[in-house]
Amino acid sequence: MSTFKYAAKGPGGKTVEGTIDAADRNEAVAELRKQNLVVMRVEQSGSANKAPRAPGGKLSFFQAGPSASKNELVLFTRQLSTMVGAGLALLESLDVLHDQAESPGMKKATGILVNEVRSGVDLSAAMEKCPKAFDPLYVSMVRAGEVSGQMDVILERLADYQEASEHLRREIRSAMTYPCISMVLVLGITAFLMLGVVPGFRAVFDSMDAELPGITQFTLNTAEFMKTHWAVCFGGFFGTLAAAFMYSRTESGGWFFDRFSLKVPVFGSLIRKVCLARFSRTFATLIRSGVPIMATLDIVAETAGNRVVAKAVLDSRESVRAGNLLSEPLMQAPVFPPMVVRMIAIGERTGSLETLLEKIAEFYDAQVKAAVKSLTSMIEPILITVMGVIVGGVVMSVFLPILDIVGKLGGQGGG
Repeated sequence: MSTFKYAAKGPGGKTVEGTIDAADRNEAVAELRKQNLVVMRVEQSGSANKAPRAPGGKLSFFQAGPSASKNELVLFTRQLSTMVGAGLALLESLDVLHDQAESPGMKKATGILVNEVRSGVDLSAAMEKCPKAFDPLYVSMVRAGEVSGQMDVILERLADYQEASEHLRREIRSAMTYPCISMVLVLGITAFLMLGVVPGFRAVFDSMDAELPGITQFTLNTAEFMKTHWAVCFGGFFGTLAAAFMYSRTESGGWFFDRFSLKVPVFGSLIRKVCLARFSRTFATLIRSGVPIMATLDIVAETAGNRVVAKAVLDSRESVRAGNLLSEPLMQAPVFPPMVVRMIAIGERTGSLETLLEKIAEFYDAQVKAAVKSLTSMIEPILITVMGVIVGGVVMSVFLPILDIVGKLGGQGGG
């Protein structure tokens, strides 16, 4: 017999925590359900299932264990589902996947799973020892599969979820590649002109003893300052980026950037739609897989990708804990549109919450794809215009005095 710590929701909606003796985790869950408790968490007492976390809930780099790419994880999930569904024993399936793993991270992760499962540990508990490879959503769904006995079905559903999420991520990444490269080219060309071309005209203008227009004088002074203090300019630029990145890793900085990202013109709307699509898909997948509602809300908040969305979800969790509807607190959160809240409310009333959440996810997936396509077509002319203004402005500021001098010489020659 082993002792398990548990957290569960009682009939009145109150959270109950304690310990229970059972032969294994499944027996502990079954016993708790006999007591009319909705199980939120069960873990073996004294076990080190969960990797230590750094302050702020972030995984410690040195303690997080092996990692795996998204594509590897999808393939692993799909193959494990197929083998389990075909009747192959779990340990034998993991042995096969361990032997065929290609990357060092995935091979190490599957090796840990094989050793832990062989020693009698549940697969979900074994996965908790590799949090960089298997996130809380993954572990919770596997745990739901263990309890329900539908491991192959839930793994298949999990693979579908991962593929849909990765497809959306690729769409956004591919859309942002062109603007980023174009911006780097704009900055590179501007730096080349200001450091390598413009300073050479100073001596030419001085020899002509010509009166320079204000824009030309400003361009020459700026180029001379950049050339003389190039280390300060580049250091200040990259230092500012590094400082902004470090600030974004703090709690206050993270809140600032997450709030700001939702209010940025054009991009803010896109980020909001991405968050709503992720929220809806994650929520629907977990509910459909049988994960308890309180644990689902915790995971949805953790994987929201934005602190503003996460706070709204956590606030709704407290309302659900008190026995209220999920839609009531979401109605007070500006980040959730009325359409989403009303569909969730209908889903709660009709008992088809996961179906309506999937519809919301499909709707926002389509919205994100349309927004990304529109954004790509809009950014291209904007960047070309910006490049034309910067490069054209520098060139014109340098050649204006030359054209003026040439014009005067032509006038004198004609006279």
